[in-house]
Amino acid sequence: MFGPDICGTQKKQLHVILSYQGQNYPIKKELECETDKLMHFYTFILRPDASYSILVDNRERDSGSMYTDWDILPPRKIKDVKAKKPADWDDREYIDDPNAVKPEGYDSIPKEIPDPKAREPDNWDEDEDGIWRPPKIPNPAYKGPWKPKRIKNPNYKGKWKIPYIDNPEFEDDPDLYVLKPIKYVGIEVWQVKAGSVFDNVLICDEPEYAKKVVEEVFANREISDRKRSFEEAEKLRKAREEEVTRMT
Repeated sequence: MFGPDICGTQKKQLHVILSYQGQNYPIKKELECETDKLMHFYTFILRPDASYSILVDNRERDSGSMYTDWDILPPRKIKDVKAKKPADWDDREYIDDPNAVKPEGYDSIPKEIPDPKAREPDNWDEDEDGIWRPPKIPNPAYKGPWKPKRIKNPNYKGKWKIPYIDNPEFEDDPDLYVLKPIKYVGIEVWQVKAGSVFDNVLICDEPEYAKKVVEEVFANREISDRKRSFEEAEKLRKAREEEVTRMT
């Protein structure tokens, strides 16, 4: 199964479902289809090496492999659940500079100092108010608790990752890409409003020929004509809706 699926405002999906040994497998990627209501060509290319490409209007939209993007076969590689990070593995990217030395007298620098601009008020009375002391202000020389500078760790080995090993359950199928003979093409349509058009369905074994066909069709359908047809269809649809509204 291959093609667009638009349902409401949320679902705008491009389906790519492959069949293998009687079971259907949807692609694991979230692919979006075109939603501008104009005509588009969707192309799915499947190659003998099990790689694929998805084209929209002859431009590649996505690509990958059947081995990774469908859960058809078990993965070739799996994480080694028994693996453990080596005891000498250093994953600290930065460390304190071991050669950094705290400046002499650093800890004696006060956090606050008397405000040098403060002046004793003229009406200050030591007998009644006590000894006048200037208010405290933050000390611009205070740098906070001393910390050695950070440097690149010369022993940094990167973030340790669990290694992958061969999956004992993987069994390759050289004919994974092979499809059963295609005798029919079915178009599944479920819609709540008119306007969907399907044509020019092509199945072949030559991608370059398919691209050429798309180019020829595009050459005979100017974008301006497509837009004009769409606008005319929209006007007709709105006129019908207004007529139904008046009748009800």
